[in-house]
Amino acid sequence: MERARVAVVGGGPAGLMAAGALAERGCTVTVYDAMPSVGRKFLLAGRGGLNLTHAEPLADFLGRYGARRDTLAPRIEAFPPQALREWAHGLGVETFVGSSGRVFPQEMKAAPLLRAWLARLRAAGVRFAVRHRWLGWAEDPAQDGAATDAADDALRAGLQHLRFATPDGEQTVEADALVLALGGGSWAKLGSDGAWVAPLRAAGVEVADLLPANCGFDVVGPAGTGWSAHFLDHFRGQPLKSVAARCTDPAGRVHARAGECLISATGIEGGLVYALSAPLRDTLLARGEAVLELDLAPGRSLERLAAELARPRGSRSFSSHLHSQAGIKGVKAGLLRECLAKAEFDDPARLAAAIKAMPLRLVATRPLDEAISSAGGVRFEALDAQLMLRARPGVFVAGEMLDWEAPTGGYLLTACFATGLAAGTAAADWLSQQPRPPRP
Repeated sequence: MERARVAVVGGGPAGLMAAGALAERGCTVTVYDAMPSVGRKFLLAGRGGLNLTHAEPLADFLGRYGARRDTLAPRIEAFPPQALREWAHGLGVETFVGSSGRVFPQEMKAAPLLRAWLARLRAAGVRFAVRHRWLGWAEDPAQDGAATDAADDALRAGLQHLRFATPDGEQTVEADALVLALGGGSWAKLGSDGAWVAPLRAAGVEVADLLPANCGFDVVGPAGTGWSAHFLDHFRGQPLKSVAARCTDPAGRVHARAGECLISATGIEGGLVYALSAPLRDTLLARGEAVLELDLAPGRSLERLAAELARPRGSRSFSSHLHSQAGIKGVKAGLLRECLAKAEFDDPARLAAAIKAMPLRLVATRPLDEAISSAGGVRFEALDAQLMLRARPGVFVAGEMLDWEAPTGGYLLTACFATGLAAGTAAADWLSQQPRPPRP
């Protein structure tokens, strides 16, 4: 029998993992990508060192996926962080665990790993078709009540007639199965533009709206506007270090983290904010605004801070007093002046309370295209246990197209690798069970 032909659409980590799994099982695989080369967002992630995964215990690792923990767990347990590290070692890329538990390539770059990976795939027979933008299916019996019996039979058998926009005009490609790994909706210039949502919805697939994840937020101050010109002139782009943050989600759960964040032109961003972006975003959607409380002196209790600030300052300036008694200076002091009224500076107890719980009113997420990743996507309820679309036999979905989210720290890439491997393996298994008459 002839080898099954599989189209993998999307040349990021999920798509490449699926392609490798399919090729290993004897399929003829072509990876299609809209960009001039594959792995562009992967390479961008490598500019910061390529945080592949995380070395924390697996139970803690799985907990980072929130409501989708149980759904993703079987896929990640089949390709856990240690297996990902061993896979990278097999490509000649050594890894190490950083002080925070994050795992990086020894060279802190993505390019060597991607080059070795693509060489392995090409050696296995995987072909690549770049500048091919997927447009959907050439026919859609799922939404066409007048579809022919032949089209219905093709749909049931999983035969795919795929439309692609190419530099030479629109082309149709036939495949025995399809793996979709087109990424989320952030970083459109690198290929993840969410354009796949429309053809999937048209085919009857339930897709949750794409939303920013690991994103920054716009703030509004006491005057009802964003940061003042004075504050931006002095502190735009500066980090708030050694702070803690907390927020409450729409269900009343409190979320807290410690770390650092950054003053942006319109609000606040950075690792600490990204870690809380999901509950903050969900609160914004539910209530129209969210409150992020910053503790600017997490090493001091409220009582100690109030007592220290109440000490006489003598001839010292208030700035010197604030620094010597509370350790507050620079951007932290600027933030206090930006957000507090003069009366609060004159009352040590109120000032201490503000330092320990500075409320920032957030009124919007930054645009989806600026986010590190996206939430939403193909709902798992639209898939069977093998990640195949219930509405489209023979179509498997992987990576950030799926409706899950996770913080930065290696969790995003690990789930993309794991679901890509799972989708590719499942597609090969499904094909092995399908009767395919010889092609003319």
